Amino acid sequence: MTPDTVQPDSIRQIITELADEEKPLVNKQLVELTDIKSDDLAFFDQMWSGLGLTRKLQLINRLIELAEDLAELNFDAIFKHRLRDSEEEIRCKAIEGLWETEDSSLIEPLIKLMQSDPSPKVRSDSALALGRFAMLAEHKKINPEYMPILCKTLLETYNESDDIDIKRRALEAVSPLSLPRVEEAISEAYYCDNVKLKASALYAMGRNCSLDWINHLIRELSSPIAELRYEAAGACGELGEEIAVPYLIEVADDDDIDVRIAAIVALGKIGDEEAQEYLKACLDDESEAIREAAQQALDDIDVIKDPVSIRWVDLGRLE
Repeated sequence: MTPDTVQPDSIRQIITELADEEKPLVNKQLVELTDIKSDDLAFFDQMWSGLGLTRKLQLINRLIELAEDLAELNFDAIFKHRLRDSEEEIRCKAIEGLWETEDSSLIEPLIKLMQSDPSPKVRSDSALALGRFAMLAEHKKINPEYMPILCKTLLETYNESDDIDIKRRALEAVSPLSLPRVEEAISEAYYCDNVKLKASALYAMGRNCSLDWINHLIRELSSPIAELRYEAAGACGELGEEIAVPYLIEVADDDDIDVRIAAIVALGKIGDEEAQEYLKACLDDESEAIREAAQQALDDIDVIKDPVSIRWVDLGRLE
């Protein structure tokens, strides 16, 4: 039975059964909660208030999994109401569940969570989620008039927070905006003494997409700190500049496996002839992880060349 044909009273029955914590969650029932109507959502909220934390986590995790596997499912209305949940873990999960949404009405509640939620984890996750809207605004996928408020609130959080994780997430989130104030914040973080914040600055350079950062990134590919080499490699891939390819090839032979894989992924994003030749050579590497990363990078290059070659996989697991 599809969401279009299901009877209203059966939705209420499904919600009622969810409240029985002795019963297992059944995917065939949960998918009927997609695009839930407002009156049924109110009934769901009433049921939710009586659940224990364990059942709440089981339910929201399953909804997140279903939404990831089946693109046609939409539980956003349920996730939005969970942003106000009394439990920190549920609020974080609600933000995770809303990760793919482009609904700009979420910007205001996410800003409020970032600024005033009692949980540092929720504030950090909210800042990171706002980064998606910063990217959408930069590319005019949502109203670009949101850019000033996103820039203002994220930079305020970056400048004023004493929590390094919140500070980092705010910088990363604001980085897609091509504004002088944003570039100044990235540069400031890059030259600071905190390695974690410097790593975020390198990540931000990749998201900022200004080619002015390329020399900084190439320099950091030879950093003695693996985390910085890793972030620099990833950012080089985002900028897509062929000038970085010889340096990425050198880093792809790094002692750190994560750095090696980051360099291989970056070479796949750049995809020029030199990068492809190196990736093909990696298919004979003694490390299975390197062989798999190289094959995926080559597959990604093929998709870019011929998008029609994408083979769709049926992810419909409802049992």
